[in-house]
Amino acid sequence: MLRSLAACGLLWMAAAASSSAIAQASPPATPVPAARASDVSSLDAIMAAVYDVISGPKGRKRDWNRLRSLFVPGARLIAVHTGKDGVNTARVMSVEDYIQAAGPFLEGEGFFERETHRVIDRYGDIVQVFSTYESRHAASDEKPFQRGINSFQLMYDGHRWWVVTIYWQGERPDRPIPRRYGG
Repeated sequence: MLRSLAACGLLWMAAAASSSAIAQASPPATPVPAARASDVSSLDAIMAAVYDVISGPKGRKRDWNRLRSLFVPGARLIAVHTGKDGVNTARVMSVEDYIQAAGPFLEGEGFFERETHRVIDRYGDIVQVFSTYESRHAASDEKPFQRGINSFQLMYDGHRWWVVTIYWQGERPDRPIPRRYGG
C-alpha cells in the first residue's frame, strides 16, 4: 500500500511538473489587471478587498477589474446549492463567469456582504480561511437576507496575496452555522 501511494505521489509530481511547464508556455486568456498594493499586501487586506469590491448600493457598477486583480489566473468561484430534493450541486465558475452571473444581481438589487467571523489554517504560503458572512441589500438593513460561509483558499507568492478559490454555501434552517464559525 505504501509503495503504491508513493508511486501515485511521484506520478502526481511528474504530472504537475509537466502541466506547470505547459501553463508557463501559454499566457492566460485574459491578463490579470494590476492590483492595488493595499489590496494584496496582507491576508486581511485581500479578504477585505474581496468583500468591498462586490458590495455596493443598487445601481452602482462594481469595479470588476479590481476583482479580477485579486485572483490568480485560472481561479475558481464555486457556489453550493441544495435542491428541493436535498441534493447538493456545485456551480463552478471562472472569475469572468462570476462577473457575468452575479453582476446584474449585485448591481440591480444592491448587495453588501461583510465578514462576521474568521477561522484560519495556514501552512507556509497557502491559507484556508472559513469566513462567515452576512449579506444585505442595503448597508443599513437591520437583518441579513443570507448568512453562510465562504471558504477561501489563498496563496502568497513572495510579493503579494492571491485568491485561488472561493467556495461557499449559504446557511439553511436545517444547517445553521456552527459555533466554531461564529454561529
